[in-house]
Amino acid sequence: MEVNQLLQCYEQGDRDFTGVDLKGVDLNGAILVGVDFSRANLTGVNFSRAFLIRAKLNQACLHRANLGFAKMNEAELMQSNLTKANLSGAFLVKAQLFQANLSGARLPGTNLRGALLTHANLCSTDLQGANLREANLAQANLKWANLSGAKLIAAQLSGSALTGANFRRAYLNGTDLSSLDLDGVNFSEARLSGANFAQASLISANLMGAQMRSVHLGHTNLSGANFKGADLKRANLSWAQLTQTNLQQADLTEAMLMGTDLRNAELTGALLPESWRRYLELTHLGVGFSKIMGDEIKAS
Repeated sequence: MEVNQLLQCYEQGDRDFTGVDLKGVDLNGAILVGVDFSRANLTGVNFSRAFLIRAKLNQACLHRANLGFAKMNEAELMQSNLTKANLSGAFLVKAQLFQANLSGARLPGTNLRGALLTHANLCSTDLQGANLREANLAQANLKWANLSGAKLIAAQLSGSALTGANFRRAYLNGTDLSSLDLDGVNFSEARLSGANFAQASLISANLMGAQMRSVHLGHTNLSGANFKGADLKRANLSWAQLTQTNLQQADLTEAMLMGTDLRNAELTGALLPESWRRYLELTHLGVGFSKIMGDEIKAS
């Protein structure tokens, strides 16, 4: 179908363009509110700054399509193919992307607040600075995704795959990350205050300089993790595994450390609760620590 024919039909009230072939056409800035492009071939289409509010693009092929700054609030893109598509700065508030394939897509600065992304493939996706507040990412594939600076407050991440994901400087305050495999994930300088990591695995994770006040890390495996300079005031670390963990200059004021395993942890310059400082000084456990005795551990 030619662009002029499509726009003319739309102006005449037609909204059903299911299965249409528009491969490579230019619809920059087009107003197509409520259009139905389900199962359409939209490969390489230029939808830059187009108005696709409440549009239906279920099972459509949008491979390498340009949707930069497009208005797509409440659009349906379930099971759509958006591999390597450009959605930079697009508005996708409350959009439905169930089982959508966004592998390798670009979404920096995209507004996905309240979007449905369950079971979506976001592997190696660029989500820098994206707004994912209240988004549902349950069971999503976020392996090697770049979420640096992204806003994920109140997002749902249960069962999601996060191997190699980058959350540097991301906003995750109060987010539920319990029971997730977060081994090696980068949370450096992230805002994590009040987040729930209960029973998660954070082996060798990078939490350097993270803001983690009142975070729940109970029964969590943190072996080899880097908490250097992290703010862990009032954090719950009860029964956590912290062997060979780097806690240099970390602030653990009023932290709960009941049953915590700190063998061979690096605590140089760490600010610990007074009770723990005395315990380490009076027991032989301190022998196995690196540079933690005497004045090198500060009491809170």
